[in-house]
Amino acid sequence: MPHTHGSQSAGPPSAAAPGRTPHRSGWRPPRAGTVSQAGRHDHATHATHTAARSRARRSRSIVPAVPQTETPGLRGLLQRTGLLYPIRRTATFYPARLAIAVFATIIAAVTVLLSLPLSTASGQGAPLVDALFTATSAVCVTGLTTVETATYWSLFGQTVIILGAAVGGLGIMTLTSLMSLMVSRHLGLTQRILAASETKSRLGDVVALLRAALFTAVSCELVLAAVMLPRFLSQGTSPGQSLWYALFMAMSIFNNAGFVILPEGLAPYASDWWMGMPIVLGTAMGAIGFPVILDILRNRRRPRAWSLHTKLTLTTYGVLTVVSSVAIAAFEWGNPDTYGALPTGGKILSALINGVNARSSGLSTIDTEHMGEATWFLQDALMFVGGGFASTAGGIKVTTLAVLVLAIVAEARGDQDIEAFGRRISPSTVRLSVAVAFVGASIVGTATLLLIQITHLSLDRVLFEVISAFATVGLSTGITPLLPSSAKYVMVVLMFVGRVGTITAVSALALRQRRRVIRMPEALPLIG
Repeated sequence: MPHTHGSQSAGPPSAAAPGRTPHRSGWRPPRAGTVSQAGRHDHATHATHTAARSRARRSRSIVPAVPQTETPGLRGLLQRTGLLYPIRRTATFYPARLAIAVFATIIAAVTVLLSLPLSTASGQGAPLVDALFTATSAVCVTGLTTVETATYWSLFGQTVIILGAAVGGLGIMTLTSLMSLMVSRHLGLTQRILAASETKSRLGDVVALLRAALFTAVSCELVLAAVMLPRFLSQGTSPGQSLWYALFMAMSIFNNAGFVILPEGLAPYASDWWMGMPIVLGTAMGAIGFPVILDILRNRRRPRAWSLHTKLTLTTYGVLTVVSSVAIAAFEWGNPDTYGALPTGGKILSALINGVNARSSGLSTIDTEHMGEATWFLQDALMFVGGGFASTAGGIKVTTLAVLVLAIVAEARGDQDIEAFGRRISPSTVRLSVAVAFVGASIVGTATLLLIQITHLSLDRVLFEVISAFATVGLSTGITPLLPSSAKYVMVVLMFVGRVGTITAVSALALRQRRRVIRMPEALPLIG
């Protein structure tokens, strides 16, 4: 008998597939709004889990939150102000920018402090141009001044000046590396490369160099202060004033800052070996550079193990000191306004001081204004050369001069390689030395033309002042306090560029070495 529609078998319920409901006409999908037994089980399970999570959240909200401890020190301050991440990123990827920003920030802070009425002896705020000029001169360890340091500034102002010089004397990359360590608690690879490029040391020596720089600076300053303190006490000065004179002058000597707070200056000590020799030795220690000091301390019993950088620095610095001392003594021996009135011992001591101060410190027992023009020209060359890498001195550095001289000697001899102390100097080092010397000369030439146009002073005086500012020396022919405000601002830029510009340029050139697959044909243009 044929089956009708109503007589179709629905099948056993146990055979129903999950999610389907039995129907008289066969198995069909469930209508909207209906839930199968498995669906109801899943829904109940989901609801149970949701309720459990809600109870867990409520229970956690009942427990009091544990307050987070704030990070102390500079890192915590930067973290609270939101500057930690930008500074950390800049220190890692753009350390040269951080270096310039750090120095500019320190100069701005010192300028603000010197502008306070508390900083001047009269109790009146210093003009902006004088405060900015003095702050830049201090942080850039130059020593040029528009006002008398001993009489114009109060004890607080003098303290701000010498602390700014002590911070600036550590060096731009040393200071930036220290800040990077404080902020990021480590040195990135780029930061190590830049610090190593300034210090001419291995990447692994950077952290050790930072420690050596701090230890050397503090130790030398304490020793210098201990040597000079009895001399000030012997002159009848009170113990407190003598201690302040000793500490200030020790920091000024080692950092090659050139500031003097003695009421009569250094002129009364022209024949005083007790005061003169600390100036000579302290200036030399600060000017040869921290990498050289670290290398000497590590290999003090094995001079042959010294690096080429150490040997070149010591040799060039020593030769320039002897040559310049003899030449200046010869030029000024009979000058009644300088060496003429001194005894023989005083002339020799003054010559030694002038042999080292013209390349870094600017501290002099003889008034530079009264020296002859031949002496000025010689000091121009000495100031432009400066001291050692990663030191408190400025200029294009003595190793730059050494490499250029060695290149000239090798070319004159027809040698294919440039060699010194059993080592071969790479052509890239020679190109870098030429670039640094040319950039420095271009800056000096441009600033000289600008100041001559502004002041209408003679070339010899303007050139001397410009090189002194660029090389952060501090010697002056006496025209700095007389400059108009526009010329003072030019000198401020010149001191800043002289302190940070050459280092940043060297680092940038050292990191921008391009390798080309295709090289152009070689040609020989006519030279000379």
